[in-house]
Amino acid sequence: RKFRGTTQFLFEKYVNHACSDRLFRLMVLNPLSIPQLWELNVCDLSGGELQRVAIAMCLAQKANVYLLDEPSAGLDCEQRVITAKVIRRWVVNHLGKMAMIVEHDFVMASALSDKVVLYEGNPGVECTARTPVGLVGGFNRFLKQLNVTLRRDPENYRPRVNKRGSQQDEMQKGAGNYFVWDNED
Repeated sequence: RKFRGTTQFLFEKYVNHACSDRLFRLMVLNPLSIPQLWELNVCDLSGGELQRVAIAMCLAQKANVYLLDEPSAGLDCEQRVITAKVIRRWVVNHLGKMAMIVEHDFVMASALSDKVVLYEGNPGVECTARTPVGLVGGFNRFLKQLNVTLRRDPENYRPRVNKRGSQQDEMQKGAGNYFVWDNED
């Protein structure tokens, strides 16, 4: 927020090459609604607007690995889904690069991840980082520790917590599926 000037000036000053890249505009700037922020001063942006600008600035850099810490911070539900798609499409699909993302939002993590690293232990005391595992396997291990089962809502695809002891909860636990990625109904 210390930058003095408009969002457009920020991009032109630091990542001008990306602004002139038609694919970057189509795949990153437009979906993140960055052009609507061009005339606004960076110091006047809201938290969510600033977060979208920061993500776009990060993705504009040339890198072999993109590290994003909590990209969902300050974003509403719709922006989180859009942002997850933008990151995956630009970094993985278009550039063929890797993104390492620290994320605590379950929806965002499930939309972004191929693999997860699970940390086990006592918060603030000790922990062990496990070997990266596939998304569903990692989520299952995590949820088993919490004794919670989740399913995806068939209408909006968001994770839903099953009521403890419900038929769905017991069925998923019995099958060892604490996280059901695809509804088979």
